[in-house]
This record gives sequence, C-alpha cells and structure tokens, in this order.
Amino acid sequence: MAKVAFIGLGVMGYPMAGHLRVKGGHDLTVYNRTAAKAETWVDQFGGSTASTPADAAANADYVFCCVGNDDDLRSVTTGKDGAFHSLKAGTVFIDNTTASADVARELDAAATARGAHFIDAPVSGGQAGAENGVLTVMCGAEPDVFARARPVIDAYARMVGLMGPAGSGQLTKMVNQICIAGLVQGLAEGIHFGKKAGLDIEAVIDVISKGAAGSWQMENRHKTMNVGKYDFGFAVDWMRKDLDIVLSEARNNGATLPVTALVDQFYAEVQSLGGKRWDTSSLLARLEK
Repeated sequence: MAKVAFIGLGVMGYPMAGHLRVKGGHDLTVYNRTAAKAETWVDQFGGSTASTPADAAANADYVFCCVGNDDDLRSVTTGKDGAFHSLKAGTVFIDNTTASADVARELDAAATARGAHFIDAPVSGGQAGAENGVLTVMCGAEPDVFARARPVIDAYARMVGLMGPAGSGQLTKMVNQICIAGLVQGLAEGIHFGKKAGLDIEAVIDVISKGAAGSWQMENRHKTMNVGKYDFGFAVDWMRKDLDIVLSEARNNGATLPVTALVDQFYAEVQSLGGKRWDTSSLLARLEK
C-alpha cells in the first residue's frame, strides 16, 4: 500500500481514483476543484480530502492528476497552491490529462528540479474504460521511474506502455486520436452510404465487422449511430481540444495530416448543430442533417 494523491475527479478521474483505492488498496487523498465532489468520493470509497492540490500531494508517494487541458494542468501543479510546491523528493507525479507534449516536458523539468519524478500518462478507453478499470495508458518517463509506478497504474489499466522520455506519452495519444478521427469518419460514411442504398445496416455490420473493416468503433458504436443516439462516449468538445493539440504538434514537426484536419472541421459542424456534448460518433449527424 502506498500513500497516493489524486487531483481531478471528473468523468475519468473519479472512477480511476476509485480503482486505486479499491483494487490497489492504497491510502488515498483526493482534491477536486468542486469540493463537494471530493466529499462524495470519500463517502463512497473512503480516504480523505484536501483543500488544495499542494495539501493533497504533501507526503504522497505517488500523485495522480486528470484535469482538462494545459492551463488546468499548470494551475494544479506549478500555480498557486499547486501540487509541485509540496512534492517530497522521490515522489512520482503521474499525469493522466490529455495535454501537449510541451507541457509534459515542462513539468518533467519542474519535477526534476524538486527532486521528484514526472510521467505523462494520457489514457484511452473513455468513460467506460475508466469505470471498468481497463484503460490503455501511454507513458513518457525514464525507465526506472516507469517501472516503479507501473504496479500502481495497473489498478485502472488493461495496457500500460512506456513510449519513451517525457512527452512521448502525449505524442502517442496524438497518434491514437488521429487514428480514431479517420476511423469514425469512415464508419459514419459507410453507414450513411448503406442507408442511402437501402441496406439493412445491422446485417451489413454483422458481416463486415468480421473482416478487414472491423474495429472497436464499429463494434461499439454502430448500433447507436444507426438510430441517431450520440450520448455514449467521448464528447465532441473534448475531441476538438485533442485534435487542436494534434494539429499544433503537426505544424511543429512537419507532419502532413489532411484527413485529421478535415475531420476536425467536420466536428466543428457537429458543434454548430448543437452537438458539443454528443460523442465522437456523431459525425454521422452532419451527413444526415
């Protein structure tokens, strides 16, 4: 059992922290910007709450964080009352936020200056993966730090991989989002075409999902897409945030991402339809408007 802090109890962080407490058996202190949610978490799982990120991180062996974006991350780490102000030497800070590779490298340097360690560890698998403890975790860290933290991360993960030094986890998450964007657009177009052709979509998917076209998106989203239900997964607003990070990084490294850029604009159209909180499979909605 380790002393663990968790900062950010949103849709993902709340169940992830729960797995660290229940499956991992760790002594948890939690912080959330809305204190009432932290109290609710403690009522459900035990542990204790902290009034600031710095208070949560004090004396922790591992500090986990899952917040919204780069600015949120800086606020809870190096900002006023941020966790980095109280990190003890040797503490490992594991950041599950999907953020930029630049901020990961920045925080790695800041943690090192304090005698602590940093892992950028964005996740894939969505709310269902967090609730079921089967997330994929992509890590950027030094090998010895990763080896030390992996048994703790395993509490909410199905797959944990070391992708390289600081920033590599975030870069791998960008590859993940690039692939998802193209897959979902292809699935949306396929279902749209099948409907226009008068085909039985369920029968079509039953056949083609067993072949080369099969994917997680097809298996888990085709039914809801077919009936126009878009409240079952990762929100369009968050996908656009992620794709903005991807396209910014591509401008820096020279990668050419024409499909990703186009799908990002398609998601902007979905937002204009009122779909900011619809899940990413709602690309079909813009084809059927």
